[in-house]
Amino acid sequence: MKESDLYPPVKAFLEAKGFEVKGEIGPADVMGVRGEDMVVVELKTRFSLALFHQGIARLAVCDCVYVAVARGSGRPWLKAVKENVKLARRLGLGLLSVQVETGTVEVHCDPGPYAPRMAARKKRAMLSEFERREGDPNPGGLAGARVTAYRQEATLCAEFLGLAGQARGAEVAKSTGVARATTIMRDNHYGWFEKVEKGVYRLSDAGRGVI
Repeated sequence: MKESDLYPPVKAFLEAKGFEVKGEIGPADVMGVRGEDMVVVELKTRFSLALFHQGIARLAVCDCVYVAVARGSGRPWLKAVKENVKLARRLGLGLLSVQVETGTVEVHCDPGPYAPRMAARKKRAMLSEFERREGDPNPGGLAGARVTAYRQEATLCAEFLGLAGQARGAEVAKSTGVARATTIMRDNHYGWFEKVEKGVYRLSDAGRGVI
């Protein structure tokens, strides 16, 4: 497939909206004019950083810029669209996908100013993790498993039970400073703890292996 294969469907799509459309005007792959309105579309067969670079460059001459890619299929395609819609919106670009075989053009987002909305819950979670994390055990850019505050707190509980044998959650919390010790041992996310009786816990075989 070539980029030029996307042109006929995109041209027809814009013409249906009342634009007069021409290809390869200056640096633009596609340009449409409707009265005083102007639209530019940059074409690529797949998502790429170069596509977004071109889209950003066209914003210097036109407020309404779309980037267009050939439509794929399956979960990888849906994931790619979701992530690239986020990027396009942040850049003020529109995003189109083109089904070349049928000539179908789908609008995933329209151009417009980016109005960020703070994800308050995620921000609180990050601040909480930062405050609770002891030291700095994970180098930035680390691949694989990470030491979280939750794991650090679970480890403290396990170390205490390793010495005490078994204990009530309130005792573990008081001795370790882990306020949610009972919840951690009850949820048993890592499989380190066993319930002896109501409110009382000890280490499992897996837990004894980590202390």
